[in-house]
Amino acid sequence: MTVVPITSPDLDAAEVSWFSALCSDDYQFLGVPDGDLRSSWAHCSEIVKTAEAQGFRNILCPSSYQVGQDTLSFVAGCAPITSKINMLAAVRCGEMQPIMLARTLATLDHMLEGRLTVNIISSDFPGEKAESAYRYQRSREVVEILKQAWTRDEINYEGEVYNFSGLTTDPVRPYQTGGPLLYFGGYSPSALELCGQHCDVYLMWPEKMEELQGRMQAVHAVAEQYDRTLDYGLRVHTIVRDTEAEAREYADYIVSQLDDGQGTAIRERALDAKSLGVSHQAKNREIADDDGFIEPHLWTGVGRARSGCGAALVGSTDQVMSKLEAYQKMGIRAFILSGYPHIEEAEHFGARILPNMKTCSLPEAYGRVPASPPKTPLGVGVRR
Repeated sequence: MTVVPITSPDLDAAEVSWFSALCSDDYQFLGVPDGDLRSSWAHCSEIVKTAEAQGFRNILCPSSYQVGQDTLSFVAGCAPITSKINMLAAVRCGEMQPIMLARTLATLDHMLEGRLTVNIISSDFPGEKAESAYRYQRSREVVEILKQAWTRDEINYEGEVYNFSGLTTDPVRPYQTGGPLLYFGGYSPSALELCGQHCDVYLMWPEKMEELQGRMQAVHAVAEQYDRTLDYGLRVHTIVRDTEAEAREYADYIVSQLDDGQGTAIRERALDAKSLGVSHQAKNREIADDDGFIEPHLWTGVGRARSGCGAALVGSTDQVMSKLEAYQKMGIRAFILSGYPHIEEAEHFGARILPNMKTCSLPEAYGRVPASPPKTPLGVGVRR
């Protein structure tokens, strides 16, 4: 198996992240709403605090229009209640005017003292149905404007969607040198082009290992054209127990009350329900065996009741560890994990797997976080 080069050092270390269910995606039984697990500040912030206590190095804070909470407001609220864990904020490009977004993210980065990372998303907005090429062009322009705002004294930008001339950038410098790392997922040629040229971590949803390898090689080829290399990440659910039998029994348990009609409704309410990535997750369920597995320990049952990432690593501690080690040997450097319910599964994974893994923070590995605070913090010395 060909190993794709990566950017940051120490391949034996990985950024192991968890997921805060802002988009009303937490269940005891998949597809069966539970008031205690609803998307609320109290519950989702408790997921964040639990993940930090367990030793996870980052946490994905997703974005949705149909259900849940505002991502950037939530991340801001987590700044004073956390001290070590990074926050991976999902940003839908075009939702906020790019200059204002640059300022907002820079402010969050200072509040978190360099613990902000950003998940770049290209999607339709409510009431909008745009062509894929346009959506990725809009995202490209947003990313390019963010980089100007974070690294130059003046923004001058001429694009198909946005045009700015002679705009000063004081005081939108982030805490991190060059700005937060950009995580990105997408499978179309336009997506690979954007990621290869501008982003730092290419995120994938679970598929057979050979499929993941092919996706890594495809985006690596694009990055090479720009004299860049990337890190690679996998977004996947987990069910880890002392034995494989216990893990598979719990997998059956969480779908035991799932109504397929309700599961379809949950999948289709997402604005990305018709995306290429989601179609690949649906294909996984079609080719799975009678128990829902597409390869050893990769179970597709989760995808029956959620859009997006639709498979879970299911097995004993040793089996899940072996699977993660195999992914790392492929060149996968970041794992964004989750499970149902999210607090309990964070504790299962934290107790069984994390003590056996060498973990890292990618912003620190990239040298983005200054050794000492910036001499001129955001907003200091600005006259009004």
